[in-house]
Amino acid sequence: MQDHIIEGNLKTDRYLVNFNTEDLPGDFFDVVIIGSGIAGVYTALSCPRNTRVLIITKESIEINNSVLAQGGIAVSLDQNDSTDLHFKDTLYAGAGLCDETAVKALVTEAAENIANLCLYGVNFDRDSDKRLSLTREAAHSINRIIHTGDATGKEVCDTLVSAVSALDNVIIREQTFAVDILTEKGECKGVLTSNEEGTEFKAYYAPVVVCASGGYGRLYSKTTNPEVATGDGASMAYRAGAELVDLEFVQFHPTVLFHPENQNFLISEAVRGEGAVLRDYKGERFMEQYHDLKELAPRDVVSRAIFQEMQMNGKSHVFLDITHKGKEFLQRRFPTIYSKCLSYGIDMSKDFIPVAPCQHYSMGGIKTDEWAKTNILGFYAVGEAACNGIHGANRLASNSLLEGLVFGKRIGRMVKENLDNIKIREGFKPKIKNDKKYVEKEIDCASSIGRLQSIMNDNVGIIRTKESLKEAMKTIMEMSAQVDGVKASQSQIVELKNMLILATLVIKAALTREESRGAHYRSDYPASDDKNWLNNIVFRGGSNND
Repeated sequence: MQDHIIEGNLKTDRYLVNFNTEDLPGDFFDVVIIGSGIAGVYTALSCPRNTRVLIITKESIEINNSVLAQGGIAVSLDQNDSTDLHFKDTLYAGAGLCDETAVKALVTEAAENIANLCLYGVNFDRDSDKRLSLTREAAHSINRIIHTGDATGKEVCDTLVSAVSALDNVIIREQTFAVDILTEKGECKGVLTSNEEGTEFKAYYAPVVVCASGGYGRLYSKTTNPEVATGDGASMAYRAGAELVDLEFVQFHPTVLFHPENQNFLISEAVRGEGAVLRDYKGERFMEQYHDLKELAPRDVVSRAIFQEMQMNGKSHVFLDITHKGKEFLQRRFPTIYSKCLSYGIDMSKDFIPVAPCQHYSMGGIKTDEWAKTNILGFYAVGEAACNGIHGANRLASNSLLEGLVFGKRIGRMVKENLDNIKIREGFKPKIKNDKKYVEKEIDCASSIGRLQSIMNDNVGIIRTKESLKEAMKTIMEMSAQVDGVKASQSQIVELKNMLILATLVIKAALTREESRGAHYRSDYPASDDKNWLNNIVFRGGSNND
């Protein structure tokens, strides 16, 4: 199947602010990395020590999606497991849309990268024989998830941030907002940044720019993602002429705590991996009606099943039951989840946990090849910001942290192998300017973002229809018209513009794919069309580029 290309007919400004590199303060590096999650930090650690590397992050370095990852990292280590099995499980979950070359790289290079994490000092759980403990998650055919309790992401992030902070060749700039990718004649030259107030701008020039800015979960009002996940990387890449792909595939995690005070705390899939079952409001199990794998079916199946049960019964949630496990085991295996639930009066050793689906992960993003290269020379993407085809239409659990590691390492190898060609020359400064006349206008960004999120949650969620999508598109286009040409005088306006671009493209992709596949479910096209289905829907951005 050929990719379905949609040319850049979305009306966007090439740059969001006026600037002239002749007058703009700037610094020079060999590699600039946007984002401080596992993908970005591990990429920095993988670059040669004789390169000058900059990491920029719009908040403090510890605020990112990776820190929130509870479950673990998938790797085939068991004697009964193999990279072939991991490969097949990934393809099965991806519902026919995985790129097999990229998946092969993921599963075959997993073990060496996990070994690197252990050398850095990541404290994974181990059994009595000091071997890495393995658990199981949905759609895996065998136990292959390594973990640190239920806070694997935090443990890995903390360890890697500590390691990168000790390097002389890496500089970290916090509270630094990436506004736009700087390009000249189709080549990436650096990143335009601002402070939070939008009063100070600076350029960071480099022959290699890596976007590791995370996904776009904050397009939705109900999400497990932190506030920083507004899709800035994908939107600025689109303005620069990069290709975006698979944006319609938005993963909803089946089990997120449903409590009046908290509806975005993740109840890890590993809880079901340890034997938890789902129950309806009567206390009866229901997953056997939806899939042979029951609670361990692929995430899209479990999320839709819960959603349908809630709709049929007029309930706001279902229940997760792991009361057959002892208190001591639960406190040891899931200390964070146990403590959080207990703070709301839920003792998971005795009580069912109220849960509901919630937006969790973006399969789509900046289109790359298996070496993290985009269609813009010198511009790379890795982690949730990227889409290299590994996840297909539905991400296999615990492949996300692994993806950031494997392809971050690959970028480091590329930098090492091409070091003589990419080393930036002192005094290099591209001549780029933007002198568009912007309108000065007060925008209530918080209100507009809240409205956008509600629209996406209600109309572009777990189950979609042509009517719901068109209704969402109409409102999003009206909102976009209100900010068109408005000066991006603060970071929140930049975020709003980025979110409107991505929301438009997500809806366009969802309208274009007239079938149900993986995480994209159209009730007006409930079946997968294996004869006439589209391969990948690709948006080619930057129609008015330099």
